[in-house]
Amino acid sequence: MRSDVEDLMPRLLPVETENRTEALKLNGAPRNPQEYLRQVQLEASLCPEVVVAQIDPMKLRKAQTVNASVSGCQAAPEGLSPSLGWQRQQVASFSDVRQSIAKHRRHWSAQTLDENVVMPQLSDEEGWKMFCLGETVYKATTVSVTDPDSSSAMDYSKMGFPPFLSIVSRLNQTTVLALLEILVGWFEEGELVPQLGRWLYALLACLEKPLIPEAHSLIRQLARRCGQLRTTLPSQEDKRLPALNLLICLVARYFEQNDLADQHE
Repeated sequence: MRSDVEDLMPRLLPVETENRTEALKLNGAPRNPQEYLRQVQLEASLCPEVVVAQIDPMKLRKAQTVNASVSGCQAAPEGLSPSLGWQRQQVASFSDVRQSIAKHRRHWSAQTLDENVVMPQLSDEEGWKMFCLGETVYKATTVSVTDPDSSSAMDYSKMGFPPFLSIVSRLNQTTVLALLEILVGWFEEGELVPQLGRWLYALLACLEKPLIPEAHSLIRQLARRCGQLRTTLPSQEDKRLPALNLLICLVARYFEQNDLADQHE
């Protein structure tokens, strides 16, 4: 260790510096405290001042996936952007929903679920997709329902379980984030079907503020996907438009991701 470096580091313990005839062994057990401190001093003096790690960039390139996009939403085509008044109204309604869920969470989480409601394990990604989206959407199958309004005819395994309060009230923040990641990931390659829209709204309503980095990234990814899909809509009469505008609005206005917001004309 160089003397100029030692001068910058205050000596905390007194160490004898007189010359000794016997050789000090680094791999031997110290016989007393003074010898231990001298071993530490000697070992430090043998260390190089600068160490450069030898990293194989090819291994890193194969082992990691980096997505650091911070771009905003694609601008809405003419006539598809919501008014500022509409956005404010949706934010106010959403805030009321969040307050209601927080107020009644204990009551709804104590309610007994029906026997057919089996919530998947946290790590069961495929199970959650089936649970939320149903076989009809997730596996792109067709199902024939004689009376959609009849509860006896509704097969939730095929249609997906709606985000009932008795279900979402049982989700802690870890599960909310994991489920949001699963559904946003599916949405990256899929369409905004009603089952997905309901669950995304419910999960956003359960998402606690202030946002942790993972949640921040997920909701921005969601808003960008909505903006991308909105640019493909043929007209303002498309049934998906209100839901896409709503999700973008909540992410941008309520969760304060202002760079993603639709600008009023």
